This record gives sequence, structure tokens and C-alpha cells, in this order.
Amino acid sequence: MSHMSQARDAAARAEWLRAQLQHHAWRYYVLDAPEIPDAEYDRLFQELQALEAAHPELRTADSPTQRVLGSVLEGLAPVRHVVPMLSIQTETDTSAAGARAFDARVRRELALADDAPPLQYMAELKFDGLAINLRYEAGVLVQAATRGDGETGEDVTHNIRTIGQIPLRLRGKAPPVLEIRGEVYIRRADFERLNAHQREHGGKTFVNPRNTAAGAVRQLDPAVTASRPLSFYAYGVGEVRGWHEPPTQSALLDAIAEFGVPASAERRIVHGAAGLVRFHDDIEARRDALPFDIDGVVYKVDALELQRRLGFKTREPRWAVAHKFAAQEQATRLNGIELQVGRTGKLTPVAKLEPVFVGGTTVSNATLHNLFELRRKGVRIGDEVIVRRAGDVIPEVVGRMPGARRYYVPNFHMPHACPVCGSRVVREKGSVEHRCSGGLFCAAQRKQALLHFAGRRAMDIEGLGDKLVEQLVDAGLVHTLPDLYRLGVAELAALERMGDKSAANLVAALERSKDATLARFLYALGIRHVGEATARDLAQHFGTLERVMAAAPDELCQVSDVGSVVAQSIRTFFEQPHHREVVAALRSAGIHWPEHEGAAGAARSATPRPLAGRTLVLTGTLAHLTRDEARALIEAAGAKVAASVSKKTDYVIAGSEAGSKLARAHELGVPVLDEDALHALLAAGTTPS
Repeated sequence: MSHMSQARDAAARAEWLRAQLQHHAWRYYVLDAPEIPDAEYDRLFQELQALEAAHPELRTADSPTQRVLGSVLEGLAPVRHVVPMLSIQTETDTSAAGARAFDARVRRELALADDAPPLQYMAELKFDGLAINLRYEAGVLVQAATRGDGETGEDVTHNIRTIGQIPLRLRGKAPPVLEIRGEVYIRRADFERLNAHQREHGGKTFVNPRNTAAGAVRQLDPAVTASRPLSFYAYGVGEVRGWHEPPTQSALLDAIAEFGVPASAERRIVHGAAGLVRFHDDIEARRDALPFDIDGVVYKVDALELQRRLGFKTREPRWAVAHKFAAQEQATRLNGIELQVGRTGKLTPVAKLEPVFVGGTTVSNATLHNLFELRRKGVRIGDEVIVRRAGDVIPEVVGRMPGARRYYVPNFHMPHACPVCGSRVVREKGSVEHRCSGGLFCAAQRKQALLHFAGRRAMDIEGLGDKLVEQLVDAGLVHTLPDLYRLGVAELAALERMGDKSAANLVAALERSKDATLARFLYALGIRHVGEATARDLAQHFGTLERVMAAAPDELCQVSDVGSVVAQSIRTFFEQPHHREVVAALRSAGIHWPEHEGAAGAARSATPRPLAGRTLVLTGTLAHLTRDEARALIEAAGAKVAASVSKKTDYVIAGSEAGSKLARAHELGVPVLDEDALHALLAAGTTPS
């Protein structure tokens, strides 16, 4: 094949890949209806990346690979809007009278008679985010700018390109110039996950989704923006050239959606003041169920011709109004701070508040998250504080109202002992969380401990699920793990929705679970930071439960992937007398594992294994081994089985239908072996040349 022919093939393949990736991104981000699994999308993406790396001339501005680009900017450049981005008048009367006043005002401006038919409006949501203007030329995103003062905004193209919901190329036949305007926002669930991650890693938490979205868009480093979970909804247009605009606002949004830009489905054509009132009441009633924050609704005269007739007044359109809702932040008094012990032992300070109506309900308790967050907010008992509630999010104290305290109040301190069980309260180095070390003994953690213990990869007690654990604990039948093995058919059958057959099945499942392995038992105990892999490593390294329980931190650190934090967690667990009592009682109840397992484990820890220190990754389907069987063989040979391919991976074992891990291995130059080569590696520790 000639060089020119190869170049043509590469260009055609790159164009096809871009089209496929743009289509599937639209299905995923805009329609929320993906057609292919993530692994297949990753495979296509990596193929395009490789093609563009080999043929840089094929790289285009609208390529999906170009979403996060460039170095950190020194500042944001000004952008003058061709069509000003004007604000909408706000109606602060949150009652029905606000909607009626707008309708009366519009009818008056249009000189409509009292008996004229009701006007048609487009009713939409008022998103609590940051307004953005997206400029597309010949269908390709060339610039994104903030509203600024309406006349001049800031160029944030480098950041807006990182938002998956915003297409880099419009779908279908796009006009020469089309500016689409909308709101960048953060969904509540994404905001809570972001803050939970920040708290877990001791980082700064964010006050509310709106400020977080605005701050993310105005970053100078697009990599920072890409790490923030931003979303987008369109609500209108700016400059348009070479496009016949639809006749109504509702048709305009439909057309924008056809171009592949998301527009909220929570929009409705309504008629007259009565229709506006119904929409306002309906959305306000469902406000907390929406996945994002809104602070009101927007009414627009639907016909664009009538919009032009109505025009503007003091830089605000006469044909639109924002009708606000009651605030979801309120001020109240902090009467006290109490501690709540969670299902995993985490201690959370909870604000006891003077009851206040916020976010559609009366709030008297709100989370303060952790001691460090509490200190950062400077909140003390007796302060006037700001409380926020939105949707299903737990009410939280945002901060304190400005003003001096009338008298000295000491800072809140974490106790040394758990308020539920009296066990020692610990905080791992580098963590912001305080935890009860009581674990299996602490009543607050009892249900979580039981569910974890009964899990399929732990003791595998079939039939012992959430509802039954709730019943057993609430009825006082189970206080600690060993109590499970004292349950009889008669007392179980007496529980609600538990007949004789179900009770007998559970007792049989409990009996079967006694035949265990040391690794499963260690995992089932729920020691913090000890997952399945670490439990297997501990069992293989020490060989016996007694040796694990007696191991000092430096001995534990000799186990693969056990660092100082994990070692201290294991040591703290087994230092608790009540944990040792639970372990002894479980062994007395009949839980056992083959004696040869301990002996073999001890022997393995003393004898070098062929793959000691190596890291392998499994992908695809092997012909003769299941994934678990292959993992067991690899770990028995001393190697670690990792979940993803990195520069530290020694080998990738690939079967049929291997996915993105195989592509990643080729990209990094990691050796790829088939099943036969794996067996040779296990036998000799090296691959056949």
C-alpha cells in the first residue's frame, strides 16, 4: 500500500472515530441513554488518540481528544458580546400575585383587550449557576465566554471544552454562526460527592453548588475545571447568522436540543396567568426532588415576534421575568453540638438548632461534618448560623452570621471515648475523621458489622440481608456477631415475614458458613482498610490467625501493599479486648478453616515464590480458567493482581474480548501474555523466550 493510500485510510478512520465518539457522547451526556459500554467508548477513544499521535495533521479542534488542552493561563481575556447578555427582571413576590402581575404587565404593553384570549408563555426553570455564551462557527465550538457585565465577559473556552455535555461540534447542518446561551451548574449529588472527597482528603470544602460552578469556570488551569463535575443547560441564543430562527421560544429550545446541546425537559407551554401560577406551584412542590438547585422559574412570552414588539426597558426584556422561590438558606441559633456515631464508626458533630423552616421543611438538626470543618467555619454554641437544605441533601451549617459574640464560648472538642460504647476514639494520620475503635462491639456499628460479616465475599450467609438484620437487631436477638450462631428456627420463624422454611434455610446457611477460610474470616471482621486482597495477603503471609493478631506494625508492613496506616488500623483492631473476645467466641461457635491452609500460608511466607513482587492485570475471558481461579494461582505464586494497567504493571494476561486494558498495555509497552504463557510464568517465574 502506498504512503498516500495509508494517509487516506488513516484520515477516513479518524473521521469515522470522531463521528462515533461524538454520537456516543451525545447519547451518554445529553440523552442519558448510552448505546455502548464505557469500555468500548474507551477503546474507540484510545484508537483515535493513537491515530492522532501518529498523524498530528489529523488532529482537529472538535476532536473528542482535545477537551482538556493547553497550559495554565496568566489571566482571562475579555470578550465583547455581539448581542448583549442582559439580565432578566426578578419578581420577588413568591406568591401567585407575582405571576399575575407579570401577565397583566405584558397584556398592558401589548394593548390587549380584557376579553382577548390568554397569552401563550414558555415556562422554564431558573438555574442557580453561571451564564455562558457558546459561539459555534460552521458547527464547531470556537469560543465560550461568561456574561460579565452583559457587554463584556471573559474568555473561558479552555474550561468549557472540559464539560462533556457541551458538544465541540453541533449535530446536523449547523449555520455559519450560532451563539447558544445557557447555564453551567453542578448537580446536587455531584456536589455532595465532590465535598465528601474533599473532606476525606482534608481539602477545602465548597459552600454551595452555584459558587463552585462559577469558580470552576473561571479557573486559569483547565485541568482544575475538568476535575469539577460541571453540567450545562441551554436557554436561548445570542448572535445568529445564516439560520432561520424558529417562531417561538419553545421551538427554539427544541432546535437547540436537535443540535445536540442539552435543554432541560422541565419546560412547559402555558396559557395566561393561571398557567403561570400552576407551573410555579408545581415546580416549587417538586423543587426538592430535582437533581439540581433552582431558585425560581422563568416566564417568557413564547412568540418571538411578540418579544420583538415588547422590546426592552432599562436593559431588561419586557417579555420575560424570573419568579423566585423562598430561599433554601436561613439564619437561626445554634443551641448545642452533639455527636452522632455512624454505621462505620465515624463521629459526626451535629448542630442542635432553634427550629427554622428552610428548603420546604422545619430543620432542627444539621451536620457540621467533622471537627476540622467546624473549626474552619468558626461556629460555636450560641452563634447565629446559616443553615442550608436542598433536596435530599442532609441540612448543613454553612457558616456563622457576621457579628461579635456577646460572651466567650469555648471551642468544641472531640471526646477521647465513643459516646455510644466508650471505646477509644482515634484519628488516623492525615485524616480529618475521628472514629470509634469499638467496631464489632459498638451498638451504632452493629448492623453494618453484621451485613458486612454475612456478605457473599465474607462469610457468605445466604438470606441474611438488610431487612432481616434490622429485625434481628431491633428485636434484641443479636447484639454481637457470635449471637448469629445461637439463633434457632423457632425464634427466627416468629419474626415478621419469616416462616418455618425461611428460618430453617437461614440456620442451615449459618451452619454452612462455619466452613470458612482464614482470608474470608479476616475480611469478614470488617477491619478498617482491610479489603479482600489485603485479607488474602495477610492470610498468605502469616498463615495463622494467631500470628496476624500478634503482629506488630513493622511486621504487618512487610505484607504486600500494607503501609503504616493499614498496619496501625489492624493493630488498633486487635488491641481492643472486646474484639479479641468476639473472635474467640466465633471460633468457639465452630467457625474453622483447613489446618493445612495455615501451614501452607506460613510456609509460603518463608519460601520465595516465583512471582514475588510482580504485578499482573487480567482482562478478557480465559479459555480454561475463571477470573477467580486465575487470580488465586497468581496470588499463590506471590504476585499482586491489580485492577488497572499502569507503568508499574509487569504483565497483562489477556483472553478473548479483552477491552481497554489491552489497549492501555500496548500504549505503555507492557508485555501481554495469553493463558499458556501465564502457566509458563507461574511455573518458572519467567516467560518462554
